[in-house]
Amino acid sequence: MSNDITTPVTENYDENSIQVLEGLEAVRKRPGMYIGSTGERGLHHLVYEIVDNSIDEALAGYCDKILVEILDDGIIRVTDNGRGIPVGIHPQKGIPTVSVVFTILHAGGKFGGSGYKVSGGLHGVGLSVVNALSRRLTAEVRRDGIVYRQEYVNGDPVTGVEQVGTYGDDTGSGTTITFLANDQIFDTLDYNYDTLRGRMRELAFLNKGVAITVTDERTDPVQSKKYCYEGGIISFVEHLNKSKDVLHEDVMYFEGSKDDPARQQVASVEVAMQYSTDYNESVFTFANNINTAEGGTHLQGFRSALARSINDYARKYKLLKDNEANLSGDDVREGLTAIVSVKLVEPQFEGQTKTKLGNSYMKSLVDNVVGNGLGFYLEEHPQTARLIIDKCITASRAREAARRARDLTRKKTGLENISLPGKLADCNSNEPEKCEIFLVEGDSAGGSAKMGRNPEFQAILPLRGKILNVEKTRLDKMLANNEIRSMITAFGTGIDTEFDESKLRYHKIVCMTDADVDGAHIRILLLTFFYRHMRPLIEHGHIYAAQPPLYRITRGKNIWYAYDDEQLGRILNEIGRDPKPLINRYKGLGEMNPDQLWETTMDPDNRMMYRVHLEDAIRADEIFSTLMGDKVEPRKEFIEQNSKLVVDLDV
Repeated sequence: MSNDITTPVTENYDENSIQVLEGLEAVRKRPGMYIGSTGERGLHHLVYEIVDNSIDEALAGYCDKILVEILDDGIIRVTDNGRGIPVGIHPQKGIPTVSVVFTILHAGGKFGGSGYKVSGGLHGVGLSVVNALSRRLTAEVRRDGIVYRQEYVNGDPVTGVEQVGTYGDDTGSGTTITFLANDQIFDTLDYNYDTLRGRMRELAFLNKGVAITVTDERTDPVQSKKYCYEGGIISFVEHLNKSKDVLHEDVMYFEGSKDDPARQQVASVEVAMQYSTDYNESVFTFANNINTAEGGTHLQGFRSALARSINDYARKYKLLKDNEANLSGDDVREGLTAIVSVKLVEPQFEGQTKTKLGNSYMKSLVDNVVGNGLGFYLEEHPQTARLIIDKCITASRAREAARRARDLTRKKTGLENISLPGKLADCNSNEPEKCEIFLVEGDSAGGSAKMGRNPEFQAILPLRGKILNVEKTRLDKMLANNEIRSMITAFGTGIDTEFDESKLRYHKIVCMTDADVDGAHIRILLLTFFYRHMRPLIEHGHIYAAQPPLYRITRGKNIWYAYDDEQLGRILNEIGRDPKPLINRYKGLGEMNPDQLWETTMDPDNRMMYRVHLEDAIRADEIFSTLMGDKVEPRKEFIEQNSKLVVDLDV
């Protein structure tokens, strides 16, 4: 084969065969190394890199206003009121410093200089990477009463640093960066307003007092939202808990710092936390405004201090009996919403994705701050302390009951050979990467699916009615539910702390429900279960939603299927409406015979399926709490705000 990796491409392998990519060319050749992808996620990352530069000015105490604008034709403009990027001649490079920042990798005020104490960026590549991946970029700097401007095309400066005017006190100093991403590099230039808005809101929470405005000029009327939170991460916790019944009204807040420049251990810690009556843990950690989704040393310190402080208080005041074991980490975190935000010099992130903090001293710093702060809080608020510990003890007893139930089940079925659910129609293949399981609504659709499937690699698990809403259910009650138990057993992975992805029996788990309101409700109940108890299945792309057709169009022996009203209209226009074809509207999967179900929804060559993605865990947590929690008012608000987006409502 011509594309075989063993095919020789040159006869000579010598010094002339070695290609050296220097500067921004390396970024253009391998953009994924710097921004993750060339899809929508990478496109939005360009904006984040520019905003991070403004946030660095805020962290240094010189910026309190940031404006992010989505203009027409895929153009982004970011403006701040910081000091403005320096424009003088760089002592080493001999060119204007602003040019150095935009054209040379690893150039910035974050490498031991006096520019920034802490910063969000790690490698100083942000601005230069954005420039490298842009078709056009303009940097406008307001500094020392003068407005400077420099323009770039495909990463190269096409003008000098020109003085284009002056500014007064009403305008103030700062930087404005306008750029157009390169459509030869990115798959799309269509920015999602809600995605940008979510990240800017998060940054406003994490940097109290900084006002961040996001504007979308592509819409009529123009959309604009300003975020500014004087309460900082306290406001963040209040926002995350707005759909929950809180156990105590006030949000606990602890802060502390360490100042040891000689060992490069200069850091600050902020922690805000509040308990609710919920049964799920919502703890999110940040390092220099970066969401450390995999945790790290700051999370370890937080968890250690939390468990120790609560157990110490419970022992001191005899809320735990002498013969009772200590409360576990899971027990003390049930119903907890917390934000742990640290800022430090020289952060060490494990991996290129910056998702796990590795600085060892942060564990002890966070541990001390939380341990001392929480200890004082519990002593000063005995009523709240009693409520929290009572909840933790109840969680412990429920967890023990769930453990006994699991152990009993294992004894009955054999520890290593758990029998599969009786209603599961399993597939023949023993290769998980080739296998898929369809979760089907009801026995009727389940019967059609069993007869229509390919038994070699397709398994069918019928679910009776709507499964339990796990958002409002404690673990022991959840494990008593037959449908939940059947899914856990069928998948083979276990749940929560026992989850083991290597034991997954099917690499595609497909929610196949009716295309109506009830079907959508069942799908969201399933997704709630996966998100709360088997999140890696979503994160690693194992969860899918089947898309059955809404219409069957028949004329003579010819059959067409339409998956929405728009497609139905296109088909009717193509085939003509005279003579009038027979149009059947499917109300449920049970109306299809096995052949039809296979042809339209299960055949890998013809079907439509959507993979469920998890782009933002914090936003997902918020939405699940809103939609599936106890409080009605936030759910009503969500429906009112999003009802205009509904395109096909079958009631």
